[in-house]
Amino acid sequence: MYLPTEIHLHKKSRIVEISFDNGKKYQLPCEYLRVFSPSAEVRGHHQNQRKWLAGKKNVAIINIEPVGSYAVKLIFDDGHTTGLYTWEILYDLCIHYERNWQEYLQQLAATRQSRD
Repeated sequence: MYLPTEIHLHKKSRIVEISFDNGKKYQLPCEYLRVFSPSAEVRGHHQNQRKWLAGKKNVAIINIEPVGSYAVKLIFDDGHTTGLYTWEILYDLCIHYERNWQEYLQQLAATRQSRD
């Protein structure tokens, strides 16, 4: 498992930049982090209970709070505050960004929902 060495929130562009101890650096949109939240609200309690959130295009993160030495809690401006982004979850979201994002867009299109 790789550990983050730096997490920086770019509020204007709504991007979270994460550097890991393997030298890799990633930029993740706040919208992506919101719709792939590890919370039960989004992921459900079982694999087939995932919810695809629409209308999160302009969501922003207002704060990033450390949780021990293993995770961060992201505070979103839409009131979402649950779900701990462990280092493992964050790294997984980084390396699978393209695949996850395409799946999200396909699910929205299939259900005639919008990011707006």
